[in-house]
Amino acid sequence: MSLRTLASLGSLAGKRIIVRADLNVPLRDGVITDDGRVRATLPTLNALIYQGARLIVCSHLGRPDGEPNAKYSLEPVAQRLSELLGKPIAFARDTVGESASEAVAALEDGDVTVIENLRFNPGETSKDADERRAFAHQLAALGDALVSDGFGVVHRKQASVYELAELLPSAAGYLIEKEVEVLDRLTENPERPYAVVLGGSKVSDKLGVIEHLLPRVNTILVGGGMMFTFLAAQGYAVGASLLEKDQLDTVRGYLADAKERGVEIVLPVDAVVASAFAADADHVVAGAESLESTPFGASGIGLDIGPQTAELFADVIRRSKTVFWNGPMGVFEMEAFAAGTKTVARSLTEVDGLSVVGGGDSAAAVRQLGFEDAAFGHISTGGGASLEFLEGKKLPGLEVLGWS
Repeated sequence: MSLRTLASLGSLAGKRIIVRADLNVPLRDGVITDDGRVRATLPTLNALIYQGARLIVCSHLGRPDGEPNAKYSLEPVAQRLSELLGKPIAFARDTVGESASEAVAALEDGDVTVIENLRFNPGETSKDADERRAFAHQLAALGDALVSDGFGVVHRKQASVYELAELLPSAAGYLIEKEVEVLDRLTENPERPYAVVLGGSKVSDKLGVIEHLLPRVNTILVGGGMMFTFLAAQGYAVGASLLEKDQLDTVRGYLADAKERGVEIVLPVDAVVASAFAADADHVVAGAESLESTPFGASGIGLDIGPQTAELFADVIRRSKTVFWNGPMGVFEMEAFAAGTKTVARSLTEVDGLSVVGGGDSAAAVRQLGFEDAAFGHISTGGGASLEFLEGKKLPGLEVLGWS
């Protein structure tokens, strides 16, 4: 089966269309620090507005634990969406209560309202299917059809993602359609050479994707905090760097499997080692075999790949035709430990083929480091969802839209 798209819903003029977006953006003191996910909704919203639909945009933001919390209000997001669409937007101060009902009743063709954070209602994320369905029925009463466009939540069985799509005529928006098309290219007949760049803190977060992609890729580059578990698995001392001792045998198994399959796993040859986990910590570059031979001894902590590794990775990336990257190479939020991530990001912009940034911290990193979205083939809006897709897992939010 293939994904149901907007065309399957027919004429939408005058219809109340619930758009389940992913507007879960980072906020600092009520100000959006990265509006990438808001901008990613625009193609779908503009298409629906052009058709004369009446839009009810809904999303979650943060983890408010099933009750209203001003810290997680979607109001600043609604204001930003209004600016980007260039039109006024009504904001409902509840999800399925009086304010939402009034806002929806006031909609005219082409109008947009944003309702309050879905997770203010415990039914949205409840583990009880009946509770989720009860909330989905309340949401369904607001609209005539659902356009699901929040890719960042399709791996979750939540009321607005799954049960609502069963209750109303439903289809994927342009964002989900694009995400699925790109990620499908990464798993089905990708152009070669095909390199996967994995970073972030923990090997355990990437076990599924490593296992699923090993038979499909030519090269895996390992950086970030997870690199120290790989280095330790090869017998290197890693000081106070992040280490998952319970994953050492698993990593050795992956290294052996890769060798048998002819897949190259490229590990760092050097790292930036610091005296402490702090932005102003003293730091030096050390070879992978001598991470404890620094002035900090066994208390040194690796916080970035080293310059030699960064260039080694960049060279492999630039020579590839397909590249998927998930997870920063170091603690990019601290300037002293951002160079590795920046070098990898820049090399992805130079790929003569498909370069995909796998959402989450990787997407945040490229924007924080000053790269334009258009410089990459695709920046996913869903870190966890993109990883689970590449692991070959069934994603409920896609299955309910016909994807299998």
